[in-house]
Amino acid sequence: MAERIVHCVKLQKELPGLDEVPFDTELGQRIFDSVSKIAWAQWAEHLKMIINEYRLNPATLQAQELIIKQMEAYFFGDGAALPPEYVAPQ
Repeated sequence: MAERIVHCVKLQKELPGLDEVPFDTELGQRIFDSVSKIAWAQWAEHLKMIINEYRLNPATLQAQELIIKQMEAYFFGDGAALPPEYVAPQ
């Protein structure tokens, strides 16, 4: 079976898309339709930074809501804002 190609909204080029919808919501479908595997992997790394910098517990509803907002901004907005105290690794 041929690999599914999408026009990646994050990287602005045609790239292989995700193999399945990441979660069963409208946002999950939008991500499936227009985010590449590469951009999704980059999001996973960005998410680690968000969890660590904000000291989130992903099991809480409040953390999940923040993560969803950040995810939507990362892919479909101006990009997720870094926490004010964030210092990039050297």
